[in-house]
Amino acid sequence: MPKLSVTIITLNEADHIAAAIDSASWADEILVVDSRSTDATVDIARGKGATVLSRDWSGWIDQKNFAAERASHDWIFSLDADERITPALAAEIKALLATEPARRGYRMPRVTHHLGRWIRTTDFYPDYQTRLYDRRAARWRGKYVHESVSVDGGAGQLRSEIEHYSYRDLRDQLERINQYTTLAARQMHESGRRAGLLDLIVHPPAAFLRNYVLRRGIVDGAAGLTISAMNAYSVFLKFAKLRELQRKGA
Repeated sequence: MPKLSVTIITLNEADHIAAAIDSASWADEILVVDSRSTDATVDIARGKGATVLSRDWSGWIDQKNFAAERASHDWIFSLDADERITPALAAEIKALLATEPARRGYRMPRVTHHLGRWIRTTDFYPDYQTRLYDRRAARWRGKYVHESVSVDGGAGQLRSEIEHYSYRDLRDQLERINQYTTLAARQMHESGRRAGLLDLIVHPPAAFLRNYVLRRGIVDGAAGLTISAMNAYSVFLKFAKLRELQRKGA
């Protein structure tokens, strides 16, 4: 029966880390890799029985790969501090690891709590995440955004959800959008992607329609409308920032 290490990377996550660790308390090990937090993150994590390593921030991908390398067991569940492993997902993982799993990695849906409700519409859902993997056959890859686990032979599928408490409020979401679109535009520019006026005209409304109609944001009332509009704004900002990089010749 394979043993499991849950790894969590942190930087000033005092508001989240206790609940994240509690949701993983059934695992064989909980390893927190902290990037010099200045709040109570480290003390809380140690008080909850987690092993804590301190390390300067080196980017999402490198931090997560470092955490996997330093874990005590080959099977890893990579959990973000603002996420929770539900009891249903924990039971599904324990059943899977009761014998040697058929695949070297598994993905599962992630549901986000925002604007006072769980959102199971728009681009927010099902937001599949590969988080359970054998480090001998899988590794985090990517550049600035869209980091993900690449699994030899492909990932299997779990049914149960990870819960995600991503945003405190709309202001927090807007700040994240600003950060994300800067990185996304930089990544697109460096990969040779260029944006024209048509991208600014076509892509944002298309994103709104995809979120609000095709992905059923309309059934979530004001929350669905707001999220659809914010996602469309994110698309607009990404292409606008890409055009700015083009003009600067960066």
